[in-house]
Amino acid sequence: MTTPSAPLTFTRGPAMANRMMLAPLTNLQSHPDGTLSDDEIRWLTMRAQGGMGLVMTAAAHVQRQGQGFPGQLGIWSDDHLPRLTQLADAIRAGGALSSVQLHHAGIRSPKDLIGEAPQGPYADEATGSRALTTAEVEHLRDDFIAAAVRAERAGFDGVEIHGAHGYVLAQFLDADNNQRTDGYGGDFAGRARIIREVIDGVRAATRPDFQVGLRLSPERFGIRMAEALELAQSVMTGGQLDYLDMSLWDCFKTPEEPEFADKPLIHHFTALERGNTRLGVAGKIMDAAKVQACLDAGADFVLIGRGAILHHDFAARVLADPTFASTPTPVTRAHLAAEGLGDAFLNYMATWKGFVEG
Repeated sequence: MTTPSAPLTFTRGPAMANRMMLAPLTNLQSHPDGTLSDDEIRWLTMRAQGGMGLVMTAAAHVQRQGQGFPGQLGIWSDDHLPRLTQLADAIRAGGALSSVQLHHAGIRSPKDLIGEAPQGPYADEATGSRALTTAEVEHLRDDFIAAAVRAERAGFDGVEIHGAHGYVLAQFLDADNNQRTDGYGGDFAGRARIIREVIDGVRAATRPDFQVGLRLSPERFGIRMAEALELAQSVMTGGQLDYLDMSLWDCFKTPEEPEFADKPLIHHFTALERGNTRLGVAGKIMDAAKVQACLDAGADFVLIGRGAILHHDFAARVLADPTFASTPTPVTRAHLAAEGLGDAFLNYMATWKGFVEG
């Protein structure tokens, strides 16, 4: 039986000390220009000190116009490097591996935030977005790659490419809306093309031991379950990734599509061939028992979100106590402040129903 305390090796780079990774969590704590704040560095460093095997940043936008929300971390300029370097050093000193999640919001970039019409693979009347030209798609791909090189220069162990949750790369996968005819849309191969090109480009542009992960999500946002499974297996057996992070919303829920509702989401993905790629899962993992259940179901590691917001030392507590469970919500602002959340993050969590008292 694989336990949460078991180290996890990767094809490239150092091993994780255990099977728990901090999920990339929106926290709104960066400065308006995308540079890291002291609050954000403190929040992430505390999770490294709290025992996480790997600490991942919040989604970092790779183009200025790809910003998805206020206070978002940026990695689109060399001006971001000094503070990113400080963070990478602090995470390493805390005992964890480090990764930057590379992100672009696409049509979900608010117009009033970026000061122009949002851009994505297709025009969208509801958001006022316009379709990227082919040259702009290629530039987007290259900016993901350039951001990975920036993360390497800052001293991070790797990056995770954000292809989930309806942001730009997932928008390309959207079977309902991406009908581009330039090779980046239409059939499944075309819609998945940019993700494959980003993976290949990051791998080619970074050092041999730089770790590269990808986040995908099944269902919602025009993602079909059959295609999610096909893409997941393809990228895992392709040899270019070190890990695949499947954001499953709830690991043990059954899929929404009736033909796949015979077993929980996690079992669909752990049944896939994965070559030498490690498979992680995220989705309502709030206690030691669920961590173990995911490992027992065949996942190589788990990503912790809300549990790590509630407890900076969630990982250490799981390793010490197989009966540990996160404190129930709602919690006080004082509790979250003591766990390293700054004011901006606290105010954001207060918008989550039932999470913060008052």
